[in-house]
Amino acid sequence: MDRANVIKEELHEQDMRFLAVYVEAKNSIMIMLSEREDKLGTMAIAVPKPKDLIGQVTSQVMLGDKNVISARMFAEYVAAKKGKIAMVSVYLEKVSEIQAQEFFMYLIDKLIKSEPQREPTAT
Repeated sequence: MDRANVIKEELHEQDMRFLAVYVEAKNSIMIMLSEREDKLGTMAIAVPKPKDLIGQVTSQVMLGDKNVISARMFAEYVAAKKGKIAMVSVYLEKVSEIQAQEFFMYLIDKLIKSEPQREPTAT
């Protein structure tokens, strides 16, 4: 992998637009999840457990205090699935955190299972 892969996805549900921006580098993944437009929200980071050790993924909130449960849950999920450091940002305006979790989980699963696609980069 020479450069980071960038993938954008969106989902329209219940007259709402849910967005995801996925950036995957060699050792890490960053996902911005948001409602209506791309915005940075509460951010959590998770580190996968070493392959030879027993234990769970560890996570910590880095920024914000809204949607903390979702940010940590999704960061831990991605770190465990991909075996990389994962940073996840969750930004919601009107939809409740519980309601949005189903839509964001769908987007995350779609992103981590998709083939890498390159976002055009300026040279």
